Amino acid sequence: MRATLAEDTRLETFDIRDLKHGGGKAAVKLRGRDVLLHNLYNRGTAFTQTERDALGLQGLLPESVSTLEDQAKRVHGFIQQKTDPLEKLIGLDAVEMRNAVLYYRVLCDHIEEFLPVVYTPTIGLACQRFSRNFRRGRGLWITPEHRGKVAQVLRNAPYADVRLIVVTDNERILGLGDLGAGGMGIPVGKLALYTVGAGLHPSTCLPISLDVGTDNEELLADPLYLGWRHRRLRGPEYDALVEEFVAGVQEVFPRAVLQWEDFKKNNAFNLLDRYRERLPSFNDDIQGTAAVAVAGLVAAARISGVPMGEQRFLLLGAGAAGVGIARLLRSVLRGEGLSDEVIRERIALMDSEGLLLEGREIRDPQKAEFVWTGEAAQRNDLTPMRARSLVEVVKAYKPHALVGTSGTPGAFSEAVVRAMAAGVERPAIFPMSNPTHYSEALPSDVIAWTNGKAIIATGSPFDPVAFDGRTFPISQGNNVYIFPGVGLGAILSEARTISDEMLESASRTLAKLTSEARLAEGALFPRFSELRSVSAEIALEVAREAGRSGIGKAFSDDELRARLEQTFWNPEYPELELA
Repeated sequence: MRATLAEDTRLETFDIRDLKHGGGKAAVKLRGRDVLLHNLYNRGTAFTQTERDALGLQGLLPESVSTLEDQAKRVHGFIQQKTDPLEKLIGLDAVEMRNAVLYYRVLCDHIEEFLPVVYTPTIGLACQRFSRNFRRGRGLWITPEHRGKVAQVLRNAPYADVRLIVVTDNERILGLGDLGAGGMGIPVGKLALYTVGAGLHPSTCLPISLDVGTDNEELLADPLYLGWRHRRLRGPEYDALVEEFVAGVQEVFPRAVLQWEDFKKNNAFNLLDRYRERLPSFNDDIQGTAAVAVAGLVAAARISGVPMGEQRFLLLGAGAAGVGIARLLRSVLRGEGLSDEVIRERIALMDSEGLLLEGREIRDPQKAEFVWTGEAAQRNDLTPMRARSLVEVVKAYKPHALVGTSGTPGAFSEAVVRAMAAGVERPAIFPMSNPTHYSEALPSDVIAWTNGKAIIATGSPFDPVAFDGRTFPISQGNNVYIFPGVGLGAILSEARTISDEMLESASRTLAKLTSEARLAEGALFPRFSELRSVSAEIALEVAREAGRSGIGKAFSDDELRARLEQTFWNPEYPELELA
């Protein structure tokens, strides 16, 4: 795979395969301070004396030559001194600005420590303070002012061979809502995790914000707000801009996989359905969240001993994430041999007005496929009034698993959690909403209220919980377990689309990768330190599924692993020489 930077950056074409182990060479036309100012070439004090002579760097650096390992230790120690997570993020961002290889080396070496810093929950605060803390532009902002010339704007990207794009329109950033141009922090953070988790070279990744305005009154009134200062574009004009964007991606970056991120619910479903056959794309909020949640449920079934095909599932929250989880669960249960008629009553979906039940006004079309009939409600002892209460539904339905994507803190009350524990021996309780303060319940409460019986996964990171002489690890159902492998698998297979079966294969693979030792501890997912190997295995299985189904190229396992080896980048310094 080749990564080519636009001509105006003066960086020549280089081959990722040559850079991967740090033993390759790259010819450089830059000299002196220009080398130090390019974050893909600069290595600071790690330039050898020979390189300093060749590149005109003598006198521009301290005399001593450092190794990458020495530099990584120095940066880690510096960041550790900071106590505020946002300041840690700003410090890491400053490292990336001057030396990308060093930045990614530090992240790879300390992924468990820095994942909550470069992504949730800290990235949410960074998005909120974007205009106040702005230091530099990364990626591209496309606004309604660019209508008719979106492809031209895309060509302004610093890299010409983009393989992975993460795009948001900033309307539903995490659980924080409309953050306008500040939502760019999400694509930037996601793509950093693509590099860390899936080995995608940073020059192949492009974050994009469709800055179509904001309805956030606080931002519109802020004189320092940096975004397109208008009310949100909606309706046909919005659709036309997105259409031009997609057409531009196809024209300028024809080999790119596109990840939709943090769009409002109806837009999220509409855009996914409209474009998933036009170019390889997926929505992480709908499909990535579903894949990691279902992987957690499959792993929980290994702990409880109750097969998936015998379980009942109650989902609180019928937005993009909740419907996505319900759809993937349905697919998994079909794989267990259940009929659609049976499955309909095995998945109960609730929104803010209660159980999705016929006779209610349900405006969102994506919810319709999970509406229960009156007969189903009667079989489960649920009257229309009783079906409006979460605790009453739990008492009547006796679900094996309760998954929350509602964004309602405290929704899993003590009464709800105790009812879960009364209904089944080992309830799976997943408060998945994030950031942390939107979680439906605190893990410490869930463990106490179930006397340690609950099997827990959360959307945000929580510390282990001590209870009754035991320590319970709290598994974070972070989408980072899924999306890097899915994107890489689509790239490896050159898939034309990203199918539901590819997402299901990613979910099942993740569930299998949790070791028996981790399950015995009560953990549902591998350690974050295993992210690179987890993403590689998911990518291989996703690529196999694409080949089997004919939507991607079919390769033998040896060929796929060779392609993975060629693509997977490790943050090591190449040998630089003057062109």
